[in-house]
Amino acid sequence: MTPALDAAIALLLEGVSRKELEQRAGKMSVSYRAGGTSAGITDPADALAYLVTRAPATYAALSVVFSRIAEVAPDFSPRDLLDVGAGPGTASWAARDAWPSLAKVAMVEPNAAFRDLASRLMPDAKIMAGRLGMDLPRADLVAAAYVLAELPETAAADTARALWDAASQLLVLVEPGTPAGFARIRAARAALIAAGGHVVAPCTHDHACPLQGSVGEALSGSVRASDKKQPDWCHFSQRLSRSRDHMIAKGAKVPFEDERYAYVAVSRTPMDRAGRARIIKPPVESKPGVTLPLCEAEGLRNAFVARRDKDAFRVARRKEWGDLF
Repeated sequence: MTPALDAAIALLLEGVSRKELEQRAGKMSVSYRAGGTSAGITDPADALAYLVTRAPATYAALSVVFSRIAEVAPDFSPRDLLDVGAGPGTASWAARDAWPSLAKVAMVEPNAAFRDLASRLMPDAKIMAGRLGMDLPRADLVAAAYVLAELPETAAADTARALWDAASQLLVLVEPGTPAGFARIRAARAALIAAGGHVVAPCTHDHACPLQGSVGEALSGSVRASDKKQPDWCHFSQRLSRSRDHMIAKGAKVPFEDERYAYVAVSRTPMDRAGRARIIKPPVESKPGVTLPLCEAEGLRNAFVARRDKDAFRVARRKEWGDLF
């Protein structure tokens, strides 16, 4: 996170027992694993524990997503943001850091404890009590991060269309990088394309998502017995360093964590994506060269770049999971 956000959170933590923070974070973790949602967080101390444990990973994922959008759409310069299901406002912070052009930030959040935190972290933002289904104000950029996960999968398409109506230029949806999270993103993506949207990222095309089968079937044309029940899904991963408070709250033993996420960004303006592909799994380097698992307009393929092709190999070996190629 940025030093400004770190400092703002540190100020909120002054005088707070780290032991109590860890205990509250642990109880929330158990609740989430049992199917609980953020609606169950009503105590301000629990909301603060949520902020400390989840904001770093959420911010890290959103920062990468926004940088991917900026890479494909360098001329996109939003003036206002609508952050729906904003929680403590993490997406708003990441968006402001990505686009200095943002002059106005509005957040919609049903949870009073989160609204209080958001107002203290970003005092100049307009923060509204509300939820999905209400009439939303329009903004150049609309973001909904980790929101669809708290709704039935069948609601993803209709929810995406409602959010799309509020986006005058671009809509960004981010979900956990799980099969269920990707299923919601895939349903939302299809609905938004049908509504006239153009995918900015991660996809380099507006065709039907090719990730429908198993890992082996999708990328090699054959399915191993061990793969038959393992659905393939489009997701990415971002490693982040943990602060001391972050480690204490999570009871963590290692100084980093990997946040896996799925996302889609859709624009009202067509993008020039000719000849581009997205690396959708970690590249595999071997003695002969490097293999890049790609998704492109023509579908899925593994691109092999031989080590002997020195110039191409030099470029390919620097590419990472999630990069354009």
